[in-house]
Order: sequence, then C-alpha cells, then structure tokens
Amino acid sequence: MKQSRLGLTIAIIVLLVIAGLAVFPFYWMFVTATTPTSNFYDESAQLFPNLANLGNFFGAFTDTPMLSWLGNSAIVATGTMVLAVAFGVPTAYALSRFSFRGKAIIGLSLFLTQMLPEAVLVVPLFSIFAALGLINSLFGLILVNAAFVMPVVTLVLMGAIDGVPTEIDEAARVDGATRVGVLTRMVIPIIAPSLAAVAVIAFFHGWNEYIFALTFTTQDSLHTASVGLAGFIGELTTPTQQVMSVAIVYTLPAVALYLLLQRFIVSGIAAGSVKG
Repeated sequence: MKQSRLGLTIAIIVLLVIAGLAVFPFYWMFVTATTPTSNFYDESAQLFPNLANLGNFFGAFTDTPMLSWLGNSAIVATGTMVLAVAFGVPTAYALSRFSFRGKAIIGLSLFLTQMLPEAVLVVPLFSIFAALGLINSLFGLILVNAAFVMPVVTLVLMGAIDGVPTEIDEAARVDGATRVGVLTRMVIPIIAPSLAAVAVIAFFHGWNEYIFALTFTTQDSLHTASVGLAGFIGELTTPTQQVMSVAIVYTLPAVALYLLLQRFIVSGIAAGSVKG
C-alpha cells in the first residue's frame, strides 16, 4: 500500500515538473511583457509579472492592427482546414479501399512531399500564383497551405480508414448505399476522432505559417498575425514588451483550441498510425 502511494506521489511530481516546463515559456513571455524597459538589464532577473504594466496588452490592440491580423489568420487557418479535409477524406478513402495502377506511387509521393521545405518552392509557386492572380489574396494562402498539409491529412486518415472493417462497406453496399453514402454515413462517423485530429493539424498549419504569408501578401491589410508579429523585429531596436504582448495574444487562440480538442488529437493520431 505504501509502495503504491509512493509511486503515485512520484508520478504526480513528475507530471507537475513536465507541466511546469511546458508552461514556463508562456509564463516568461507574460513576465517580459510586463517588465519595464529600465529593468531589463538589472543584475537579478525579474521572476514575477508587474501587474501595473498590464496596459501593454491593451496596447497590442490599440497600437497595432492586431484584430485585423488575427482575423486574417483565422480566415486562412479555417480555409486551410476545410479545404485540406474536404480533399483529404475522399483521397484517403480511395487509397484505402480501392486497388488501381499507381496506388503505391501516389502513396509514396504523398510521403515524399513532406521532405520538401517550403522555402525551396516559394519562387516557383510565386510565379504560378502571380500568373493566376492569387498574389495579395487570402484564398491564395489558403490554397498553398492546404496543398502542403493535405498529404499529412490523407496519410493519417488512410491509416484510420484501414482500421475500419471492409464488411461495413459491403453491408452498406448490399443495402443500396452508394460509395459516397458509405463514406459519409458509415466511415466518417467511425473515424471522427482522426478527422478531428487532422482538422486541428491543418488549422495549426494555416495559423502558424509564415513564409508564404510574407511572400504572397504585400498589402498590410492582408498580413496574418505571424507576419505582423515578425514585423516588430527591427534592425536597431525591437519593442520587447510589445512583441511579447502581441505574441501572447497570438498564441492564446491556438492554445485554447488545442486544450479543447487535445483528447481527439491524441486518440485520432493513434488510430491513424496503425492498421486494424
């Protein structure tokens, strides 16, 4: 009995230490955001926030177009999520359920796309998007982000669909369901946790993406929060408190979404990583 209590106590302590290490960067951002500039170079570090300087967070909205940046990021992230999932689901179902020539090559190609860094493709994609009139367009950002994250969505969902017995498809087909009906009424409800997981992954990709957002949008009104945040970094000076205040505001929606759906993310990725 004493050994079990000791083991539980150790486990709790370890979890608290891990949680503290995970939360500490966010806490230090908050402390830095509320630290007066005159105290930055003190001999001893300021370990606690100065609540008298909470006005820095209000300044993130009044002194910068933060709401516009967050709105653009939300549009891009949501559009990326919807487009990637809309194309990823039928692609994953086709790769999982059908046998056709070139299937292995398609699967390998989806995997190999993850080895290409975005920076390598910026110039050719910029030329293509310029010819299509998609520069300075949030839809252009949605399109390019969805293209980059869709292979991940497809591969995870393909693993999840592989775990769904084919007998379910056959029974539904016998009852007169079409392939689309089988997918939408039978398969998708079963793989809902994996679907939630890839939706969050796609959302985060669109929310955090920087290279294409910086290159494909030259108008300040179309900048996402990641580009706006990077714009504070100057050659000679950087307003540290303002950067940290904006960074916290920028991080909060993503953190809140992850905490809300984290159980679906873990179970969904686990379900999509192995075959049943």
